Amino acid sequence: MKRRTFTNSFLALSAAPLLAHQATTSSVAAAEPSGPPLMGGSITDVPGIKIGHHTLTRRPTGCTVILCEDGAVGGVDVRGSAPGTRETDLLDPTNAVQQVQAILLSGGSAYGLEAATGVMRYLEERKLGFKMRAGVVPIVPAAILFDLGVGDFTIRPDAEAGYQACLAAASGPVAEGNVGAGAGATVGKMFGPAFAMKGGIGTASHRVPGTDVVVGAIVAVNAVGDICHPDTRQILAGARREEGQGFRDTMAAIMSGYRVVTSAGSNTTIGAVATNVPFNKAEMNKIAQMAHDGFARSINPVHTMSDGDTIFALSTGKASAVRADVSAVGAIAATVMAQAVARAVIQAESLTEHQLPAHRDYVKG
Repeated sequence: MKRRTFTNSFLALSAAPLLAHQATTSSVAAAEPSGPPLMGGSITDVPGIKIGHHTLTRRPTGCTVILCEDGAVGGVDVRGSAPGTRETDLLDPTNAVQQVQAILLSGGSAYGLEAATGVMRYLEERKLGFKMRAGVVPIVPAAILFDLGVGDFTIRPDAEAGYQACLAAASGPVAEGNVGAGAGATVGKMFGPAFAMKGGIGTASHRVPGTDVVVGAIVAVNAVGDICHPDTRQILAGARREEGQGFRDTMAAIMSGYRVVTSAGSNTTIGAVATNVPFNKAEMNKIAQMAHDGFARSINPVHTMSDGDTIFALSTGKASAVRADVSAVGAIAATVMAQAVARAVIQAESLTEHQLPAHRDYVKG
């Protein structure tokens, strides 16, 4: 790939819509909302990325692992005020470790961080990690979401759940909706859990025409706010009206001075973006930062005191001959992330035993 060809492609890209609608790779067909079709594809379209889910259906909850067994340069950006993370300091450009072998997204609140131990075990068995004289130390940054209010509080992802997610990891189509870290996810909680709806896992990707560049995203949507179509701002899932039809429109209610009830720290949307273009840690941190624009386009309100919103960014470097503009790739990452957020609620299924309707059942027409 010649630099001039790639540069010209990105110049053309800046004057054209970023979205290129692709066929979905989800195992379940999306129930499309009105408006422009949502982007398809998945983060596994990025060479070097595998995704594995493990779901504890008894509660439900679960975890999702993003495996990059050949290593990937990582970055992270945390915007919410109630985060739960591990190993994020290692992704600071001033710190020594240059590559990660996996990222873990988990339910279970802080308890769910234990699942990263199982991911480390899986990687150590395969001698993947930071090389030491006596062995390896797998680098596994992680983030959790709070789903303990759905079902049995005592059932949380543990080390075995993380290990099983790794065993399930593949580079093919990615299941969405009520799986992995999205199994117990909910949205629209500003007015309390009685008016919430089902969240879930979503993924999408974009291949830049005329280049080898691929950008993908995966996200577990568990926001306090409403989820909107990123193009039309149509509410797809969120705080329901008391009469059982339609949406309150959380931001409209806030702007009108409605007295809302919040549960601090009981939310959080966590995810990752990935690309095959080589970037360094500082650039990947910038891409993670820009990817939060995707949250802002599809979640309203977002980055609240009750959210721990966190986005990781990964560069597998598989398109080794390509030199790309970090701002352009960051802009694409934001667009893909917004699409993945919308897909998460479109693909979710209702949990009737917990009085949590999903978009496919609640939205008529």
